[in-house]
Amino acid sequence: MTATDWTTEVKGTGQYADVNGINLYYETHGRAALRPMILLHGGLGSGEMFGPILPALAANHQVIAVDLQGHGRTADIDRPIDIRLMADDIAALIKHLGLEKPDVVGYSLGGGVAFQTAVRYPELVGKLVMISANMSRNAIYPEMLAQQVQVGPEAAEFMKDTPMYKLYQRVAPRPEDFPRLLAKMGESMAKDFDSSDEVRGLKVPTLIVAADADMAPPSHYVEVFGLLDGGKRDGGWMGESRPAGGHALAILPGLTHYNMASSPLVAATVLNFLETPNA
Repeated sequence: MTATDWTTEVKGTGQYADVNGINLYYETHGRAALRPMILLHGGLGSGEMFGPILPALAANHQVIAVDLQGHGRTADIDRPIDIRLMADDIAALIKHLGLEKPDVVGYSLGGGVAFQTAVRYPELVGKLVMISANMSRNAIYPEMLAQQVQVGPEAAEFMKDTPMYKLYQRVAPRPEDFPRLLAKMGESMAKDFDSSDEVRGLKVPTLIVAADADMAPPSHYVEVFGLLDGGKRDGGWMGESRPAGGHALAILPGLTHYNMASSPLVAATVLNFLETPNA
């Protein structure tokens, strides 16, 4: 992945919203023909991660691409990087903008934030899409867990040639905070978690999307779909035996965890789910 993968010719309107104790940056793209979409990026990135697919996503949707706490153009504040706290930020932004049940789409870290937004504020969310978001820490491949525990402030020097570092230096309000962000991300990833019970309790139609070579095996995402009563039976000629909540699963071929946010296949899959009634 190169830095140009995170840029786009589609120019959005960038603004800040003072919500939930944080000055949250967001960009608005596209038109409001269909239900608005909140778009949440992955760790160490920003809304620009979706640059190559933003034109497709914004063709018929108003897309609000948010820079999460400490990422992109949103300055860090004195609290941990925690998907539950960031979900509170997104809920506050939805209320601040007066949006009527927008769909919430998140990738990786943003998928966890999207998930927690739907768990904690189901009344504010239309549909949920989680892209490459693991629902338990032990689902992640051991070699990836070993890499995650090495994330900390001392890693900043070794990341200077990466798209993450270059983007942060270009847009962050305080570019010198990159080691601090790495420290907080490392602390967050070191914590054990298992969200199975929260998955079972989801009250909004949910699409689980993963690469066939993701950070966790495809079986993990199948298991998560199973928590939503998916994959238990034949769906029926008319789809009458599909999961009652409108949930769906997509394992996408030829992709990895690291190119999902720029894949046209992801955009097509997400749009199909969001634009299909009662999907």
